[in-house]
Amino acid sequence: MKTYKVGVIGATGMVGQRFLSLLESHPWFEVEALAASERSAGKKYADVVSGARWSMEGPVPAALKDMVVMDATKDAEKIAGMVDFVFCAIDLEKDKTRALEERYAKLECPVISNNSATRYMDDVPMLIPEINAHHSEIIKTQRERLGTKRGFIAVKSNCSIQSYVPALHPLMKFGVKDVLTCTYQAISGAGKNFETWPEMVDNVIPYIGGEEEKSEREPMKIWGTIQDGKIVNADLPRITSQCLRVPVLDGHMAAVFVEFEKKPSLSEIKKLWADFQGEAQKLNLPSAPKRFLHYFEEDNRPQSKLDRMLENGMAVSLGRLREDSRYDIKFVCLSHNTIRGAAGGAVLMAELLCAQGYMD
Repeated sequence: MKTYKVGVIGATGMVGQRFLSLLESHPWFEVEALAASERSAGKKYADVVSGARWSMEGPVPAALKDMVVMDATKDAEKIAGMVDFVFCAIDLEKDKTRALEERYAKLECPVISNNSATRYMDDVPMLIPEINAHHSEIIKTQRERLGTKRGFIAVKSNCSIQSYVPALHPLMKFGVKDVLTCTYQAISGAGKNFETWPEMVDNVIPYIGGEEEKSEREPMKIWGTIQDGKIVNADLPRITSQCLRVPVLDGHMAAVFVEFEKKPSLSEIKKLWADFQGEAQKLNLPSAPKRFLHYFEEDNRPQSKLDRMLENGMAVSLGRLREDSRYDIKFVCLSHNTIRGAAGGAVLMAELLCAQGYMD
C-alpha cells in the first residue's frame, strides 16, 4: 500500500488530538498539515496545546511539536495542495462546517469527517467499515453533484451508536423489529475531562442535546440501501433511545433491549457475535480489530475502565445477554467513544476508502 499525505482540520481539539495520537505511527498515513481556527493559526502546535489543553495519555507527537498550525479557512487551497486527503474534526456551526468540507472536496481534496453536518445528505456515505462498506459506491454520485474527479466527503457516524449498532448487525437476519437503548456516555464525548468539567464529578446529567435523535435516526442510514443514486434509509428496526451523561472519562456504554420477528437462542447470538467479520477484517486494514465483537461471560463485564481499550480501543465489548420479560433479549455493550466512536473510526474509514481506490 502506498503512503498518503494527510491533513487534520481541527487539530487542536480533543478529537483532533486523538487523530494525531493515532496517526503518529500509522503505516499508511503521514501528517503533512495541521489546521484549526484563526486563533491558533501561525503558532507552533506544541504551544497551542500546551499544559492542560493536551488531553491525551501520551505526549504531543515529537514530529508535530514545531509544525505551524494553519488557518483551516484562509489556507484551504494551500492545504489541499499539500495532502492527499484531510480528516476534519473542526468545531463550527453546522452550516459553516458543511461549507468548509464541501470547499475542500471541490478543491479535489477528499474529506473524512467526524462532524455531523453532512450525515443526513443522501449522497454522503456514513460508514462503519465492518457494516456498510458498500455504501462508498455513492461517492460516484456525490462527485457528479460536486463536479469533482477526486474530491468527496465521507462521514463517520455518531459515537453513541458505535456500541449497539455493531452488536445488532449480525442479528438482523432474525428480523430485528424493535430496539430500546439507553446510553451512558462519557464526558470526553463533549470534549471535556474532569479538570475542565468539574460539575460532572459525582453527577449524572439525563440530557445530551440532539443525541437521542441521532441515536434513533443514524442507524437507519447505516442499514439503508442505495437506490437511484441515493442512500434510502431502512424502515426497520424501530429504535427508541435515551442518552445520559455519566462521570466516566472515556467509553460509551449502552443497555439494549431487542424484539425479533424470529427469536434466536442465546447460544446462536453468542456464536454470531464471535464469528462476525466485516470488510475491515477481510481486508486486514491496519486499524481494524482482529475480533470486532467480544462477549464477556462474567456478570460484571464489560466495564469502562477494564474494557474500553480492547484491541487498541477499536473493538466492541458485550455482556449480560439474557432473555427479557417484555422484549425477547437484553444485553449491555461498550465502545471507546473517542477512538472507535470518533478519530479511530474515521481513520479506519479512510483505510477502507484507500483500499477501495477512492483516494487514488
